[in-house]
This record gives sequence, C-alpha cells and structure tokens, in this order.
Amino acid sequence: MTVGVTPAAAPHAVVRPAGQALSIAAALMLCLVAQFALIGALAHNRDQDRAYDTFRDQLANATAPAGGLDRDGHPLELGTPVAVLAIPRIGLREVVGEGSSATVLKSGPGHRRDTVLPGQPGVSVVMGRRAGYGGPFADLRSLAHGDLITVTTGQGKHQFEVMGVRHANDPQPLAPAKGQGRLTLITADGPPYLPSDVLRVDARLLTPAVPAAGAVPGFALPAREQALEGDATALVPLVVWGLLLALAAAGVVFVHQRVGRWHAWVIGVPVLGALGVTVADQAASLLPNLL
Repeated sequence: MTVGVTPAAAPHAVVRPAGQALSIAAALMLCLVAQFALIGALAHNRDQDRAYDTFRDQLANATAPAGGLDRDGHPLELGTPVAVLAIPRIGLREVVGEGSSATVLKSGPGHRRDTVLPGQPGVSVVMGRRAGYGGPFADLRSLAHGDLITVTTGQGKHQFEVMGVRHANDPQPLAPAKGQGRLTLITADGPPYLPSDVLRVDARLLTPAVPAAGAVPGFALPAREQALEGDATALVPLVVWGLLLALAAAGVVFVHQRVGRWHAWVIGVPVLGALGVTVADQAASLLPNLL
C-alpha cells in the first residue's frame, strides 16, 4: 500500500509557508517604518551625544577642524564633527558632521564639503533631514527674517541673522560681498517623507569672518552628497544583510514546521528583529538624504 499526501494536504503544505513568508515581509516593512520614525531617532540622539563629547574635547584642546583637511593634510572622514549649530527660535542644537550623504545625515546635520565652514568668507551649506532620524530640520520653515543662528566651530562662535526662507523657483539672493559670509540651511520641502523639492534658509554672517583654511584641492562633490540623493555605497551591505535575513527567515519557517510554533517565536523574534532593523537601516541609506 502506497502512502502519499492527500489532495487536501498538498495545497495546505504550500499555502502555510507562503503565508509565513508574507508575514515576515510585512514585519520587514514595519521595521523600515520603525527605523525612520523611532529607532532612527534614538540612534540619532546617541550619535549626537557621542559627537558632542568628541567635539567638546577637540575645542578644549584646540584641535577642532578649521577646514576640510585634518592635521595631517588628509580629507576629513565623513561624519567628523565640525560645528555645533544652535537656533533658539526652534529649539535646535545639533552637532554638524562633515559630509551630506544619506548615511551621514542619519546622525545629524551635515556640512556640504564643497563649501566653506560656517563663519568663513563665502557661502557655507549645511543639510539636514526633515522627518527621519530625529528630523532635526523639521521646523526650518517656521524661521523668519531676523531670527538668530549661532554656529560654533574650531575658529570660534559665529552669529548669523536669517534673511528669509526659499522654496523651489524662488529667486536666489546675490552672492555675499568679498570678505562676507553666509549660511544656507537645506532640507526637504513638501509633506514628511514625500519631498516635492528642497527648502532653503539663508542667513547672513553678523560677526567678523574668519580665514578659510584647509580646502580640499580639486574636490568635486559626489552625487550621493547632493540634495535628495541616496547613498549607493549602502547597496552592498544591504545585499549581504538581506541574504542573511533571507536565510534566517527560511530557518525560522523550517523550525515552525518541524518543531513547533513557540520554538519558532522564541528563536525568530530576536534574530529576525535584529536583522530586520539592520536591513531597514541600510535600505534607508538608499533613500533621499533629506527625508
């Protein structure tokens, strides 16, 4: 007598793993949402605390960067703290890192590397997220003419006065006169997580400009550090972590079928949760940097 799978059992054996796979996929989407809205904000706060401690020590020892090069003449590493930005009008106080890629902007505002540092002659550009990873620039649109901005760098404290807020197609202000400085803050414009364009806040330097130093010779800003661009360097880590997640998910489904539901839950929740958050974090780097 031959024993086989009954017609009713065969579809069930296919439908159950498919349903479990869909459940895991839905959980991954929740991880992505949680990464932007909650986990990312906590990571941003942690990174800000670490960056502030590092920059405070550098200021105390007079070793804070004064340009795009370190003390050995090499370009600063991405994310290196270069300033503290304070805007009392919106209750903002953030450490600014070097670079403006999506990965750097997870930790806070970033200095666009093809511009001078705040307080130096010329236009300094600082970019930041509007909603994700703490959304430090969420309230830039509420700034108005006359609001004050203070930026602390390795060259001292610099005060700026807001000139106005610019949206897409608004006229661009004239370049600052020789020896004068300006700060431009950039973030996403439009609904949160659905940017329609960029929003800019221009502020003129009130305190005396300090000498520019340490420019990177012949530097061209990479595409990933421009406004509303993703960071393609996160693609390889995303694929690697994604494969690990797929293998772990297959293992959890196997345990569920062969051992039992509770065993799968006990093993799967922490493992898939940790891998899911990691994959979501890498995927977030591929999305526009100002989200």
